This record gives sequence, structure tokens and C-alpha cells, in this order.
Amino acid sequence: MNRKVIGIDFGTSTIKIAQNGAGIVLTEKNVIAILKKTEVIAVGNEAYEMYEKTPANISVSYPVRNGVIADLSNMHQLMIKLLERIAHESRHKLKGFDYYLAIPTDITEVEKRSYSDVVSSPKLKPGQIKMVEKPVADALGMGLDILDSTGVLIVDFGANTTEISVLSLGGIIFSKLVPLGGKELDEDIIHLARRKYNFVIGEKTAESVKMQIGSAISEEGNMTVYGRNALSGLPSELVIDAIEVNQAIMEHLQIIIDHIKIILERTPPEVSADIYKNGIYITGGSSALKNLPEFIRNATGLKVNTSDEPENTVITGLGEIIENSHYSKLVSDLI
Repeated sequence: MNRKVIGIDFGTSTIKIAQNGAGIVLTEKNVIAILKKTEVIAVGNEAYEMYEKTPANISVSYPVRNGVIADLSNMHQLMIKLLERIAHESRHKLKGFDYYLAIPTDITEVEKRSYSDVVSSPKLKPGQIKMVEKPVADALGMGLDILDSTGVLIVDFGANTTEISVLSLGGIIFSKLVPLGGKELDEDIIHLARRKYNFVIGEKTAESVKMQIGSAISEEGNMTVYGRNALSGLPSELVIDAIEVNQAIMEHLQIIIDHIKIILERTPPEVSADIYKNGIYITGGSSALKNLPEFIRNATGLKVNTSDEPENTVITGLGEIIENSHYSKLVSDLI
């Protein structure tokens, strides 16, 4: 392929970039650090290390929230910095690339246009800017042949959203973007520590608790965390219980199950038959929550299929589309 093509997955928590002929070339936290509201001092993983630790004159933020670009200016600056890094490492010029952008299905036209605006600048001088629906990229990234008539149900558990989609013949039959993901489970754990123990922990600590002892099905265990005693105001430690963590996150997990059931109820019967035979496919970084497949299987009675690298299915699928002209029909203009 003579064209220069870059594929981008704008995750709420992590941004991933692929390039034709090179595969995935960058995986970084989707975070930017700005000094005195004007000077970009760090992006990606370096900025994430500053999160929740900065003085008042440094702002550290996620430009993508609830699955869409919430801060266009910061997202543009972050993207330029990351693309400059890729260009430097690959010794390619920054200008003239075509861009394939993975975008949620269930968002407005204005929200879709913001993705195009991120890479539309004189500094990049992009060629074509194309859109790939995230559920389509997910399916390809999981190795599914979505161009045939078999119906597929994919649930992508992200950091701030869960996208539930039914696909067939390379298109979306239904898609629902639920504003609930792994970060909401982290907030549940923060509230648990504060409400029950008067103990204050940060988002990074809560995420660590979720990853180590969090589970969709109640299990015994515990973990020592460090933070601040809200009564004394002093640094301290707390032993947090796995069963309590499960109880804290259960309400949000049940909301996701309810949305899955609503989509299943609206699915045409012939597609429902395919889903019954093949099961539900779950992916996304937050799908790594322990016992989540079993929890969904118990709630729906359906087989649950997982991915070996759930955090990479979107960018892997984008790479398949970039490299294989067979999938050109899955790409559309981003307007």
C-alpha cells in the first residue's frame, strides 16, 4: 500500500494509534498536563503520573469523557504531541497521512465532527479523514467475520462508557452507548471507603483495588490501601474487604445487564437465533474485571466469549481495515 494511513482509537482512558505496515505504534494514557492554562508540559503516560499530585498552577485532565471528545483544544494539542513523537521515531514526515478514526455509533453529528477537527490542522495537513464505527472495529479485532449475515452482539466495557451493539452484514442494527464504565466502578470504591470507614482514597488507588480484589461475583479477600483518615486528617491505611467491594459495584453492573437485556429484546428474531447459538462477545479494557463473563452468563443465560487482549480489539480491527482493501465498505466519510 503506497498510501500513508494512521488509525486512532480515542479511548477515554487510553489512546491507541496504528500505522499501515507497522501495526500498533503507540499506546498511551489519554491525559494532558497544562501549566498556567497555556503551556503543555506533558502528555500521555507522563501526564498520567502527575494525575492527582499537581499544584494549583498545573491542570491534568482527560480530554475524552463519556466516550466523546469533551475538550477539543486539549485533545488537539495532545494528538499533535503524540503524532510528532511517532513521526520522530519512524522518521516519517507528519503531514499527508490519511486518518481512520474509530468512533462510537450512538453519538450526535456534532460530536462526530469533533473527531475530524482533532486532526484537521495546517501542521498535519491530513489527506482523507474516514470514520469506522467502534463496534465494527471491535468485531474485526475479535476475529469475527462481520461481512456475512450472522448476527453478533458485542459489549465493549470502556473506562467511562459501555457500548452495546448488534451487528450483521457489516453494519449496525442497534447500538447503545451507556454512560457507565470502569471509572464509575472506581468511584463506587472511593465512596465505599469514605462512607463506611471515613477514609479518603484517590482514583488510582480505587482502580488498583478494582483490579486486584474487584469481582462481578462475590469472593472473599482483602487489600491494604493507603490514603487519609477523614476524621483525623492524617495519612493512614485501611484494609478493604473484597465482598464489600463487590456489593459497592453491583448496582452499576446490574444497570449494564439491564441495558444488554433491552437490546436483546429489540433484536430481530433471526438475529436473536444467531446470538443464542454463538453467545455474547465482551471486550474493552474494563471487561478484565474478575468473573464478569460468568456474571453476564448467569444474568442472560447466554454463552459469553472473551478476547485475549480486550483493550486492543478496536485498534486491532482498525489495523485490519487499514491493511485490507476487502474491508473498504466498512469505512465512511467523517462529516
